[in-house]
Amino acid sequence: MVKSLTSHRPLLAVGLKVTAIGLFTTMAAIIKATADHVPAGEAVFFRSLFAVPIIVIWLMMRGELRHGLIAKNPMGHVWRGVLGTSAMGLTFTGLGMLPLPEVTAIGFATPIFTLILAAIFLGETIRLIRISAVVVGLAGVMIMIWPRLSGGADIGDAATLGAILILIATIARAMVQIHIRQLVQTEHTAAIVFYFSITATGLSLLTLPFGWQVPSWDILLMLIASGFIGGVAQIMVTSSYRFAAASMLAPYDYASMLFAIVIGYVWFAELPTLVMLAGATLVIAGNAVVIWRESRLGVARGKARPMIDPKGG
Repeated sequence: MVKSLTSHRPLLAVGLKVTAIGLFTTMAAIIKATADHVPAGEAVFFRSLFAVPIIVIWLMMRGELRHGLIAKNPMGHVWRGVLGTSAMGLTFTGLGMLPLPEVTAIGFATPIFTLILAAIFLGETIRLIRISAVVVGLAGVMIMIWPRLSGGADIGDAATLGAILILIATIARAMVQIHIRQLVQTEHTAAIVFYFSITATGLSLLTLPFGWQVPSWDILLMLIASGFIGGVAQIMVTSSYRFAAASMLAPYDYASMLFAIVIGYVWFAELPTLVMLAGATLVIAGNAVVIWRESRLGVARGKARPMIDPKGG
């Protein structure tokens, strides 16, 4: 879905990126609001299914529907779907158990885990600067989740289980990014995004025997809205990379914390704790070092980031 950079229009790029982040955070809040009414698998279904028409219409407008959806590596798309759907399902489950700002903060660790997994699976070299960033980032993660795991916390406790699920989802999203780095070598970005939505829709149906609920009309409309909003946000974040470099736009991902704090307070009467904010600050600091280092090294793989839904796997 992403073409090469066509013009340098940083204000437009930032506007698109920040708006997309706000929409993704709104989508997460909608999923959280429906968590007591429908299971996570059902939410994944609506989120994925109703994003498809938005993506298809956009591809038609860009003239990429015919050639952009050719799949040269079908099994690669299947594995991307499995990993991404798992991450989305875990995140949606955790959203029903934790405050929105906390889910957002733990999710900031995705780049840190991506760096670790890249070294393990892709053989990428991690030198002292990035090792330091990983250590700082992991320390921040531990600070955030430690209150959920310490003090005799029970795995059966909803908040404790939620923190564990979100952490696993964060690692799964890092695995998705590693997989996409390989998939993008042969596949068009449009195909990666489109077939993920199709695969996620199909895989979510496997959870049908595990207690799907017939939603009320207001919940149904919210679930449908989550799909539309997610689709629009995906298009906007993808479009932002046509007008500015990925390294320039990367720091704006952290605007999601501001959105999460505001929406969490207004909608759910949630406030972040000082411990959570301290941990999030360390994770962001670690990510900032990674962004700076990769921009200095001229790493081009950041261009693959628009293919990844940051809030949906």
